[in-house]
Amino acid sequence: MGKKTNLKASLSNFQEKQKKAQLQKTKEAAKKATVKQALKPSAKSRGKRPAQRVKKATIPVAASDTILLIGEGNFSFARALFISRCESIAHLPPSNVTATAYDSEEACYEKYPDAQDIVKDLRERGVTVIFDVDARRLDSHKELKKRRWKRIIWNFPHAGKGISDQDRNVLSNQLLILDFLKSAGPLLEDGVMPSLHSKTSRRKRGNDHDSEEDGGHDTVENSLIKQRGTILMTLRNGTPYTLWDLPRLAKKPPIPHSSSVSPSIPNLRYIQLRSFTFDPTIWHGYEHRMTKGWVEGLGRGEGGTEGVEDRTWEFCLADQDLE
Repeated sequence: MGKKTNLKASLSNFQEKQKKAQLQKTKEAAKKATVKQALKPSAKSRGKRPAQRVKKATIPVAASDTILLIGEGNFSFARALFISRCESIAHLPPSNVTATAYDSEEACYEKYPDAQDIVKDLRERGVTVIFDVDARRLDSHKELKKRRWKRIIWNFPHAGKGISDQDRNVLSNQLLILDFLKSAGPLLEDGVMPSLHSKTSRRKRGNDHDSEEDGGHDTVENSLIKQRGTILMTLRNGTPYTLWDLPRLAKKPPIPHSSSVSPSIPNLRYIQLRSFTFDPTIWHGYEHRMTKGWVEGLGRGEGGTEGVEDRTWEFCLADQDLE
């Protein structure tokens, strides 16, 4: 009888221990499931990419720069230099800026109805405004040829000839750019090769100083050593403008064309310092205008071809083409 009682008690103890062990396992499994569920992404966040850091817009000029603007159209970019909320140029002296247009003053106001009020505002601020300026003949212009600039800027250059044949249209604009680069070179300030300050990586090509960057830096950095001036040109980064091949024209120009302004003078060679996205929204009040004049719904700075960016290229003269 005693043995049966002991056996019964042993089995009872064993079963009790089994129940406790099973209960402990259940509790641990429930705890793990709770932790796993907490770490699992929610239905709303599932599939979403991590938030990307907003890139800083590039302001390619500094308050100490002397600036020559080419082909201004309605002069809204010139005004934007003074009314935009750009800290780096908040104290840009108006006397440092010269804004030019290809058209005569009368023709400019006829083509761009908003230009007259903008020009009045610029002149009252102390900006020099000059009309009848041919971008191909800057070095022979009586008011420009004796001066030197840190930045020469031409936004959206175009020959404006209305040529329907694409090949001929591309050629006419390439010739315009080559003649501009040749005439603008002598008007740039002398100095050492500019250097850029940026935390973003640069893509080197050969022995050149080319880089393509999208923000993360502002102007070509200032230093105690005088740096040479630069040219900044902005184009739509899509067809047909990419066919003009602006970087190649600047870095490896062909021999002068027979229809060039000065075919006997070799084209100048430049070094590309960088290229970056041109963001018109940072330039308050800026509205791009077409060479043929104001057209409702077209040529506005805040919009362009959907999905196609505007891009600025910055160049300086190569050493052998410095005077």
